Amino acid sequence: MRLRSTAKHVGDFLIESVGETVGEAILTLLACALLAFLVLIAYLSWSFSPRLTVAGAALVSLLLAHGAWQAFRSPARGRRRGLAAVTAAVFTLTTATAGLLLLYATDCHCL
Repeated sequence: MRLRSTAKHVGDFLIESVGETVGEAILTLLACALLAFLVLIAYLSWSFSPRLTVAGAALVSLLLAHGAWQAFRSPARGRRRGLAAVTAAVFTLTTATAGLLLLYATDCHCL
């Protein structure tokens, strides 16, 4: 009876370890693909028009700065509406994506 219990625990441990390893590999692959896609977009944009690329980067920076400002200050009354809600959501999504890239794309040996 004890042998079956031990074998069951070892089997559960192995399944959990393999699941975590596969999950890490999938997340690393997704992060590397996202990083490659972002680099491709930047390259194509720069080769098309450097001025437009700089202007777009400035516009995105303003959008993210406004989103950070909205996300970290308390709303006056109720919840955020309109542009404030959109920029706060874009900032939150960008921050989550940057965190994913920071944690998983550093293991991607494509650089």
